[in-house]
Amino acid sequence: MAGRNGTNLKVEGLRKYFPVRKGFFQRVSGWVKAVDGVDFEIPQGKTLGLVGESGCGKSTVARLVLKLLEPDLGRIIFQGRDIGPLSSSEMRPLRRRMQIVFQDPYGSLNPRMTVGQSIEEGLRTVGISPRARKDRVLGLLEMVGLPAEAADRYPHEFSGGQRQRVGIARALSVEPSLVICDEPVSALDVSIQAQVINLLNDLQERFGLSYLFIAHDLNVVGYMSDRVAVMYLGKIMEYAPAEILFENPAHPYTRALLAAAPDPDPVTGKGLAVLSGEVPSPLDPPPGCRFQGRCPLVEDRCRKEDISMYVLAPGHEVRCWKAAREE
Repeated sequence: MAGRNGTNLKVEGLRKYFPVRKGFFQRVSGWVKAVDGVDFEIPQGKTLGLVGESGCGKSTVARLVLKLLEPDLGRIIFQGRDIGPLSSSEMRPLRRRMQIVFQDPYGSLNPRMTVGQSIEEGLRTVGISPRARKDRVLGLLEMVGLPAEAADRYPHEFSGGQRQRVGIARALSVEPSLVICDEPVSALDVSIQAQVINLLNDLQERFGLSYLFIAHDLNVVGYMSDRVAVMYLGKIMEYAPAEILFENPAHPYTRALLAAAPDPDPVTGKGLAVLSGEVPSPLDPPPGCRFQGRCPLVEDRCRKEDISMYVLAPGHEVRCWKAAREE
């Protein structure tokens, strides 16, 4: 069940640094600041889109939430319970309520197991009888739009979109309340992307699922999400309801991402605007604002002082000196 306020997942001050070791004795020579103070929450039955360029820390956040990585600091509150201090054995009953759909549908499936065996694997851990497991597998395949005979086939016999449907069925097999979708459609053709996205929406409405939807495609994120968090170099730069963020973006980085998103109409579309420069290394992020080296509105203060998230309006926060001053 969700927390008392209907919040399924709440993350507070999440931080993860990875040591960089050099030399014969493997001494620590620096730290990769992959996730550096991240806060967000996901209500029951809602979707948070986490968006940003490659290398900004999105997938690390996913692994921290699932406790596949241990955070250095911060709290992960799942259904009202802080799971940070829990041991592996204490986490085991919670894992069936937290599942993930991976980016690569082929790499996430065991090529030596049939699709039915892959889906059934999770059910073996929850004490379901063999007959009930078989019925559950067939029901899941039907739910994601695959025929019953797919259970006896191997992953290489399916297309990319079909394999992703298998991945979704496997994630739903243990009846989770939170599903982390880590770039679930980026490896698929555009026409197949739409089918998988619509399937995810239908399943959310049917089962009241909460999604953490990670992507770099803002068009997909805007369609899927109730709220959006824009991430850059380990930090959340803007956090707002989807409609507000797309209609009135406040951070220069958010505006740049929106400008760079291809418009489907070549006549009325705004064209392609590409961010200049490269994302700095998380091993040595710049002082002050993380985005200052690529920001067209940069000021001296941006280069010297960092800023905490500033509340522009209820539910709309931004990490930008200029946006805060204009407000």
